[in-house]
Amino acid sequence: MTKIALNFEDGVTRFIDAMAGETVADAAYRSQINIPMDCRDGACGTCKCQWESGQFEMDDYIEDALSDQEAEAGKVLTCCMIAATDCVINVPALSEMCVRTVMADIHAEVVALNRLSPSTLSFTLASDQIRAMHFLPGQYVNLQVPGTDQTRAYSFSSLVQEDRGAVSFLIRVVPDGLMSSWLVNDAKPGDTMTLRGPFGSFYLRDVKRPLLMLAGGTGLAPFLAMLEKLERDGCPQPVHLIYGVTNDGDLVEMDKLEDFAARIDNFSFTACAANPDAEYPVKGFVTHHMDDGVLHNGDLDIYLCGPPPMVDAVNGFMTDKGIKPVNFYYEKFASS
Repeated sequence: MTKIALNFEDGVTRFIDAMAGETVADAAYRSQINIPMDCRDGACGTCKCQWESGQFEMDDYIEDALSDQEAEAGKVLTCCMIAATDCVINVPALSEMCVRTVMADIHAEVVALNRLSPSTLSFTLASDQIRAMHFLPGQYVNLQVPGTDQTRAYSFSSLVQEDRGAVSFLIRVVPDGLMSSWLVNDAKPGDTMTLRGPFGSFYLRDVKRPLLMLAGGTGLAPFLAMLEKLERDGCPQPVHLIYGVTNDGDLVEMDKLEDFAARIDNFSFTACAANPDAEYPVKGFVTHHMDDGVLHNGDLDIYLCGPPPMVDAVNGFMTDKGIKPVNFYYEKFASS
């Protein structure tokens, strides 16, 4: 049995299990997900999706449904596609048009709270429901603020710790913020929180070329989950992370990054503080440390998670340098 991640246009991801010899479309239908289609035999092209990763077989379709050029570009017909390994597929439709089940809430207990600095906090949630949860490293969930109907979006900062069914999060402490105030003033181990997700199209793809990861502040969170996966699966390509913060107190989880650098072949990182009065010796913005050695003449994939001005600054820097990466994936975030 293989596991398939279906990413929809609105950022919702659904995981399905496909039995041996079962097409992706049939596996989705069995899981109450209707991928748009008409013919079910490779003749119409209605079920055409974009392959992202994994191995598969696909036969018995006509060129009117899928041209050779489209196949070379990674297009697939889910009514003919049989997964040989776990796969990721982008579905060009909204989830509400396809998913016939309501997304269930996940309930979990707070098992750890750690104030890493005046500006940053990490916490860990655990439950049997989380043990069975599936997400791609880089994605996020909506967490309900206890005692309210408000939710906040946070990226996973770890993979699922299967031994105890736990996941972790890294958040910026926002003065008078609804979730920040609860976590800092009221939360304690044993409290229950409700999650819904996963969401988002910002996630680690198959590593086929050098990677440059750019993290702004607590935008480090999804990269910690990605690095866990790279450590687990191995990575033959060079990976460099540039982690930019404003002040010394925003610089956290450096010990984890040092550990990843020691355990992951070809991984290195640079941290920098933008405030010229910071004590941390490396100063500047992430763009000040994007030298030719990490840009690989554009033959790389860039992942960026940070505030909108950071995304704009990196885009402007790449334009000025005349470098266009093979892929540029980014997640903009802002405090609620």
